[in-house]
Amino acid sequence: MTTILDFEINTQSCTRCGDCVSDCPARIIFMHENGFPYIPVEKEANCYRCQHCLAVCPEGSISIHGIKPSESLSLEQGFPDPAKLELLMKGRRSVRRFQEEPLEPGLLRRLLEVAWHAPTGVNSRQVLFTVLDSREKVAEFREAVMKGLADTVAKNALPKGREFYGGFLKLWQEKKVDILFRNAPHLLVASAPATVSTPVPDCLIALSYFELFAQANGVGTLWNGLAKWTIDDLLPETRECLGIPADHVVGYVMTFGKPAVHYCRTVQHGPALINHALTK
Repeated sequence: MTTILDFEINTQSCTRCGDCVSDCPARIIFMHENGFPYIPVEKEANCYRCQHCLAVCPEGSISIHGIKPSESLSLEQGFPDPAKLELLMKGRRSVRRFQEEPLEPGLLRRLLEVAWHAPTGVNSRQVLFTVLDSREKVAEFREAVMKGLADTVAKNALPKGREFYGGFLKLWQEKKVDILFRNAPHLLVASAPATVSTPVPDCLIALSYFELFAQANGVGTLWNGLAKWTIDDLLPETRECLGIPADHVVGYVMTFGKPAVHYCRTVQHGPALINHALTK
């Protein structure tokens, strides 16, 4: 067994096919004179930690960073049927009516763990999921937001173009109609350090993964721009309330939970806007 930077080769099963060498994005894997792949010490710092080498090895002969191929999911059976994936993508709906019951902790954890596999720029993997995991926590946060909005409205300090938040506040104060959070039992904020290459795209991609897997598990989701504006623009002090690091950029906010509505068919958008670019 060859070990460099926790890069281990099972010499009994390795066929020396070279796929790991060819597929390494950082180009730091080479074939040793003994015929097996290795990473030179001086190249270790350039590793992207993407695990392409572990994933591409047909024999499961490579372990890296202490991660064993036997603990990964096999792709031998292929990906989901394209027709079913198309149905999921076309059939997902923004949900604004939720059941009282929260998600089971195990399901919530699985949704977040799977979504965190979403790709990030330069494989930075720095997306932070800040989640309110109970209806009580959402209610507590909503009260803080409504109090902040009330103070802002009283000072006539709503920014130009955001005056409509005054109407949302009035609906809540007079009728307990929750336009901002839709009485959802859960709230999810995706953020990332401002110093990474692509903080906002990383967050949006991660939330897209979360939404599709959530809806495949019967969980309703809503891309909540109103909540995002509230947290990021109107009441930035609520970031500290949520524990979002000061150096993070908020990518977007999502409310979610068990839906109290059932949709029966896809809608019909299109045709798609497509530009077939010309080249000289």
